[in-house]
Amino acid sequence: MSRLPTPRGPLSELLLEHLAGPVRPLPSTPSVAGLDDEDLHLSLYLAYELHYRGLPGVDDRWEWDPSLLGLRAQLEDRFEAELLDAVPRGIEHVAPEEMDLALRAVDEQDDAPSLSRFLERDGTLAQFREFLVHRSAYQLKEADPHSWAMPRLSGPPKAALVEIQADEYGGGRADRIHAELFARSMAAVGLDRRYGAYLELLPALTLRTVNLMSLCGLHRRLRGAIVGHLALFEMTSSIPNRRYGDGLRRLGQSGEATEFFDEHVEADAVHEAVAAVDLAGGLVRQDPALAGDVLWGARCLAAVEADWAIHLLDAWERGETSLRDELPSACEPAPIG
Repeated sequence: MSRLPTPRGPLSELLLEHLAGPVRPLPSTPSVAGLDDEDLHLSLYLAYELHYRGLPGVDDRWEWDPSLLGLRAQLEDRFEAELLDAVPRGIEHVAPEEMDLALRAVDEQDDAPSLSRFLERDGTLAQFREFLVHRSAYQLKEADPHSWAMPRLSGPPKAALVEIQADEYGGGRADRIHAELFARSMAAVGLDRRYGAYLELLPALTLRTVNLMSLCGLHRRLRGAIVGHLALFEMTSSIPNRRYGDGLRRLGQSGEATEFFDEHVEADAVHEAVAAVDLAGGLVRQDPALAGDVLWGARCLAAVEADWAIHLLDAWERGETSLRDELPSACEPAPIG
């Protein structure tokens, strides 16, 4: 991220103004109850980003400033309340050996339109470029939100998570880190591959998909939810990634443009059983009370991804951009970093 984004409302305006200055207590802030989604999710995304790679020109000490953490907690409470309204969370009794089937049932109940099928068969290169811009918010930090679960786990589920994450981080090879593969896919179709380059263009529905992972990953009490989120993601991504790769090939793209997606067809097929049986099932075997949280995290993933996919497909059906503004037709290859 080379510069801070433009505010989207009174809270993000206040937050950005103060983050650019010396660390000091934040003044009274607007009520989070009255924020629209754009202001809410940009503000929460910025607060979370301090725990990832930081923000340009922002003192790293803001990460643990008590007043900022207090504001973030209010935003999280509002976000979590909205998630709970859409996806109720309760006590569920699922045997560890049945967790695989329970997670598959979550996927089977998802009746959202298939974004991957549309892009495979009908998507234009311009629509693929928008899709990559949306996904860059997560894929350029791929694995990091889920890695926060590592110190919260122990024994077999921890080993399972490490096995999955080791692949995401390229097995120790920097050129094979999945975030790097995605950056190369972006560059191959004329996009800026730099981390955070398109934050200005990302709507709340996209930021929301990343904020969900950060929320669940950062809170130990939600360790079951982040495990369920990752498990469902790994269990359901192999086929969509094959479709994305095939759609790009239909448009004459190959090589680095499709490498990320082709890699995930194979990798996620391997991860599927590990995530469902060893990670999610293993966690529930250790702590049966977490079964409901595991399934809640999976259902939240399905819900926010469905809202996001519908937004993209509806915008494209109207002949409009799915981003907050039109995407430039192409850019010069960006420097690595």
